[in-house]
Amino acid sequence: MHNEDTGEFALPKSRTANERLHSLIPGGAHTYAKGDDQYPEDLAPVISHGSGAHVWDVDGNRYIEYGSGLRSVSLGHAHPRVTEAVRREIDRGSNFVRPSIVEVEAAERFLATVPTAEMVKFAKNGSDATTAAVRLARAATGRPRVALCADHPFFSTDDWFIGTTPMSAGIPTETNELTVSFPYGDLAATEELLTRYQGEVACLILEPATHSEPPPGYLAGLRELADRHGCVLIFDEMITGFRWSEAGAQGLYGVVPDLSTFGKALGNGFAVSALAGRRELMERGGLRHSGDRVFLLSTTHGAETHSLAAAMAVQTVYTEEGVTARLHALGERLAAGVRDAAAGMGVGEHVVVRGRASNLVFATLDENGQPSQEYRTLFLRRLLAGGVLAPSFVVSSALSEADIDHTVDVVAQACAVYRKALDAADPTPWLAGRPVKPVFRRLA
Repeated sequence: MHNEDTGEFALPKSRTANERLHSLIPGGAHTYAKGDDQYPEDLAPVISHGSGAHVWDVDGNRYIEYGSGLRSVSLGHAHPRVTEAVRREIDRGSNFVRPSIVEVEAAERFLATVPTAEMVKFAKNGSDATTAAVRLARAATGRPRVALCADHPFFSTDDWFIGTTPMSAGIPTETNELTVSFPYGDLAATEELLTRYQGEVACLILEPATHSEPPPGYLAGLRELADRHGCVLIFDEMITGFRWSEAGAQGLYGVVPDLSTFGKALGNGFAVSALAGRRELMERGGLRHSGDRVFLLSTTHGAETHSLAAAMAVQTVYTEEGVTARLHALGERLAAGVRDAAAGMGVGEHVVVRGRASNLVFATLDENGQPSQEYRTLFLRRLLAGGVLAPSFVVSSALSEADIDHTVDVVAQACAVYRKALDAADPTPWLAGRPVKPVFRRLA
């Protein structure tokens, strides 16, 4: 519901639905990153349905959607080959008292796609997989400390990670003290950390790549450091898995971790994640070894047949249709268009696109070149008004070139307003309410 002349944009049904959500669900959503505090005031669409690269809100507005399902829906909503595979299994039962044959088929398919791993165990969400990797590393090394990359935003909902964030309420100090951090790309600092805590660090856990490529030799250097200091190297491939290559960043860069975790794109929105790695480590959670047993990912719903069928279908589509290459091509078109539009409106140094083409984010900088939630609010507001739902510019393969071109047109209109706000040195008149807020903060 948008008036092009005044720039006013209202979502009355979504606003009512958000009130209902908040009255029943803490935070009004089941993921903090989906909260209405991440959107301009009263402009957080509540979704009715989606198809391909588009979603519709309960007010009847259609949007081109980016970052679908927090990067999980990389093939587009209701992808026919995925939904067909899911329907086929649902009619055959989804959960039994013993393993389904689908479990071994899914494991064989995954390990053929990610040949750097030797065993795999499936779960429903990424946090379970990363926490299982940490527990396995602690068991294998007999060491208490976890070293995580301080430059990566999220690893798990569990205490070992959340205790390091501003939302650490409810987590004992003793737990927090067992997690230490290292900076991305700095081998010397990481070695200094491992030396300072000599014999105490069970694992190094990081995303192998994010918004910048790994410095030359960095991942191989981490591999060597982990080996020399006797700790486990864990790659969190929740995002890089499939978006970097079908075999993840480890397949692209040729550095093999001891353990790795996959999720998000693996199920195209269906709940499935994976812990994969070296047989010697993974088998500690099994029955064919003589050491202490590790309680490794024992979940009632971890092997629901339809989710594993979704994962197999996703892997098939990626390999047969060259999806990773398409994601990069679409992302390159989008990044070039946004940069040109921003530069054309005189805000090229303020609306900044970053990241690998398949995983683009944008930064909104103020007149001093500093990240600004106020300018982000202004930008998001104008995108929504133009029918673009974009907390990031992470593409799905369902986008068309016409979708990208429309997005760039809307970005250009948003950048024109952005320029006016910069000239006034005050974005407030264009916010129409409070600014959006960071996900991790101590107070609501």
